[in-house]
Amino acid sequence: MNLRALSAVAAATLFASLLPSTRALADDAPAEHWVSAWGMALQSIPQRADLPALYRAPEIGGRTVRQIVYPAIDGRHVRLRFSNVYGTAPLVIEDVQVARSVSGGAAAIRAGTSRPVTFAGKAGVTIAPGGQMDSDPIAFDVAAHQPLAVSTYMGADQKMAAWHRVANQTNYVSTPGNHSSDTDAAAFRTRFTQFVWLTSVSVDAAPARALVAIGDSITDGMRSTPNANRRWPDALARRLTQKGIDGTAVVNAGISGNRLLSASPCYGDALLNRFDRDALRQPGVRAVILLIGINDINFPAMPPHAGLDCDDPHTPVTADSLLRGYQRLIAQAHQRGVRIYGATLTPASLPQEREAIRTAVNNSIRSSHAFDGVIDFDLALRDPAHPDRLQRRYDSGDHIHPSDAGYSAMSEAVPIDEMGLGKGR
Repeated sequence: MNLRALSAVAAATLFASLLPSTRALADDAPAEHWVSAWGMALQSIPQRADLPALYRAPEIGGRTVRQIVYPAIDGRHVRLRFSNVYGTAPLVIEDVQVARSVSGGAAAIRAGTSRPVTFAGKAGVTIAPGGQMDSDPIAFDVAAHQPLAVSTYMGADQKMAAWHRVANQTNYVSTPGNHSSDTDAAAFRTRFTQFVWLTSVSVDAAPARALVAIGDSITDGMRSTPNANRRWPDALARRLTQKGIDGTAVVNAGISGNRLLSASPCYGDALLNRFDRDALRQPGVRAVILLIGINDINFPAMPPHAGLDCDDPHTPVTADSLLRGYQRLIAQAHQRGVRIYGATLTPASLPQEREAIRTAVNNSIRSSHAFDGVIDFDLALRDPAHPDRLQRRYDSGDHIHPSDAGYSAMSEAVPIDEMGLGKGR
């Protein structure tokens, strides 16, 4: 099936540029100038007694969780969004502080920078299962690419029901007690490499906008250097800054192992089901880059992760079924006035019959003109002599995930001038 099958109604909504539209998104409050400068996508934690260590959440009841995040654009005020979308019990947060981190790989914060975060004027918040909550706007100078520490003192009985499992970022849990404003790292003795609850850090940055990268482990940055921000969306954000394009934040909504069409207790909701929440409802979103499908194609070959049997039924896929899924996402994006760019699926050393599906999907992405534009990650990474494989210099070693150099090459393949991202200062 060719992606030209999109309806005329959806096609008519294409925008000429990424400049903010005149219609505010539902989540943009109090005005459209709120833009997500950092974000992540949540997934549920498998609730089983025999979980391997990789899936066991740290004890956080009555303790302080400190997370390190890197906003992509500047702002003078900040607003935090917390989510309990997968919770089966209320999410109880007693105190929240935001501060400048001394570095992206340490728990300490800079003295004198900590600011309390409130919710309708109150220090704490309780979020019902399935809900989310935005904080009040907080006066706080945010600098692009400089780490922030967000510290949350949790209710006494709080447990983790969801996280973003592959953060490639070290975060921290304290000894018992409220250590939200502690400047040193003495109390933060437990490390974990997931993100939890905090799904967006927004700044007031008119007329800035957010570009959401959504997909699987290749967008998530699997096998990139930890605590170094070497994922391709990070590299793209730095490239924009280097070109003097200060008004576009790149938000990473990738989930490792994620599939377009099938949900998993280990690898998150199907992207079709999470697209609206994780991409289109990020504050200030104006465009999306979509890279998804390789796990749908190759899932039968994926071993149980870290010894965890996910009990995932395999849904056989064809090129047509993936392309129909893309059509649905394109229509959703256009209904909200958001541009969507299709990225070709990168080489993964697939067996011949699966490689044929990947090739057919990529040919349609390139030729159909159904997306607002094409980002040819496949062309950027493939070995010219063996197009089904990654170039050796771009291979992290597993023949699927790029190296840091490969992720950098992906960022360079994004045609930012053609995407209307601006001409710089």
